[in-house]
Amino acid sequence: MQNYMVVQNTYSEFLGLIEKQLERRDIGFDYYRPFLEQGLPASVGQFDGLFVLGGACAPGDEECLPYHDDVLRVIQLFQKAQRPVTGIGLGGLLVAEAVGGQARAEPEYTAGFVNARKTPAGEGDALAEALDGRQLFVLYHGSVSLPEGVEPILVDDEGRWLAIRSDRNTYGMLFRPEMKPGMLEDIIMEDGHNPPPDIGDLLGEARMNWGEMQEVTDKVVVALVSELGLMRERRKTPVFSLKVE
Repeated sequence: MQNYMVVQNTYSEFLGLIEKQLERRDIGFDYYRPFLEQGLPASVGQFDGLFVLGGACAPGDEECLPYHDDVLRVIQLFQKAQRPVTGIGLGGLLVAEAVGGQARAEPEYTAGFVNARKTPAGEGDALAEALDGRQLFVLYHGSVSLPEGVEPILVDDEGRWLAIRSDRNTYGMLFRPEMKPGMLEDIIMEDGHNPPPDIGDLLGEARMNWGEMQEVTDKVVVALVSELGLMRERRKTPVFSLKVE
């Protein structure tokens, strides 16, 4: 059975809609919660791939993300092992940073529905092709400027990047295919979270656009399965338990 590592950065932001899609495909996952001081593994050989989820701050906020460097290390370990990496929201920014991008604290919030446009770099990519012209929900803090040689595969109407594919096994996505209205409600209620001031309006929009959001999630998962081979089991390092009598 395939088993993926999932880095979770807040209580309220988890795999959401994607979780059920993976389970239907007999894909398992283990959550790691460094915001609760749960350490990240030193090796990644026991996993088939990695998801890094959204969060409540910009990637350069050391107070909010004291484990920032550990997440970058884990991303790079999976890349070196040539195993799938998918970053979502904050996770997408961290993926961009891990491949050489420059993190910034501004803008404080980017949230709402945007139109996705495929770029020349996205030609032939299943994710970019599937989402071209669709409305996508974005929610993240700060930004990361892309390094030389990494071109976005999707942008919004203002030309801001929405998705990158830095190598054949790695996606960084600033839109939120895992999001559902209930998760936005949890974000509003979570102590210490940092939602945008118009989160209530965004929740209303999400409820109105719920059908399209589910369609987007379906298309994203199908594309990731196709492009990253999520259903293909990788050779994993055995985990031994030493019992001392």
